[in-house]
This record gives sequence, structure tokens and C-alpha cells, in this order.
Amino acid sequence: MSARQLLLVAHAPSDNTARLRDAVLRGASASTIENVKVRWVAPLEATPDDVLQADAIILGTTENLGYMSGALKDFFDRCYYPVLERKQGMPCALYIRAGHDGTGTRRAIESIVTGLRWSWAQDPLVLRGDWQPGFLDQAEELGLYMAAGLDSGIF
Repeated sequence: MSARQLLLVAHAPSDNTARLRDAVLRGASASTIENVKVRWVAPLEATPDDVLQADAIILGTTENLGYMSGALKDFFDRCYYPVLERKQGMPCALYIRAGHDGTGTRRAIESIVTGLRWSWAQDPLVLRGDWQPGFLDQAEELGLYMAAGLDSGIF
């Protein structure tokens, strides 16, 4: 069986958001995962080809003024139409580092994902309020869940 591709497109402008990105990558790269290659591409660098090569995607963003990061919005603006017809049904997951409640951010991304016809592998993970060390465990679990789903053929 050839390796499945898990793409992480995550905005990580601070030390804590970089730690979240790294936790997702750590979970997705667990030793129990045998046939999944995971890679991170920053949203401003991600291309439609990155998405087209992926078997599943994890999106990560900060909450900025009640919306997704400009970098993730730019990713969607550049990639939406080139992948629309070719990646329908692709499993996806989302984590939001929200200083407040993340509602607007979640709603905006869910609207775009609905338009792309991607399939939610789980409810979005919203990491609300002041930084908590437990956020890293949740992000690692998200990465592991997505990679294990691909590895086992569930996704």
C-alpha cells in the first residue's frame, strides 16, 4: 500500500501557535502510523498542487478580529477554484486558536469547506481563551486521529 498524504495548512505566527502546529505534526507522525506521510505548508506558501496531492487536510488558524487569519483566507482565495471539482469529499479537520470564542472564525471556515464539499472528519477543535498547556495534547490528538483514519482506510 502506498503512503497516503496528510497536509497541514496552519498559520503559526507566534510561539504558541507554532507549538500547536508541531503538536499536530507529532501526533500525525506517531510511531503507530505506518502508511501516512504528513507535511506542513504555511498558508501563504500552500498551492493548489499541495491540496491536489493530499488525501486529507488539517487546517489551523488563529482567530483574528472574529475571523480566520488573513493567511488562511489567502490560501482559500488562491486554491478554492483550482481544487473545487477535484477534491470533493476530501476529509478535513480544523483547529482554531481563539482568544475569544472562535464562533466567527469557525462559521467562516465551515462555509468555505461546505462550498468545497470537503468532508469533516470531526467537529472543529476550538482552543478558547488564555493559553493552556492542554491545548497541545488536544492538537496532538487531532493529528493522530487524522493520520490513523488515513492509515486504517477509514478516510
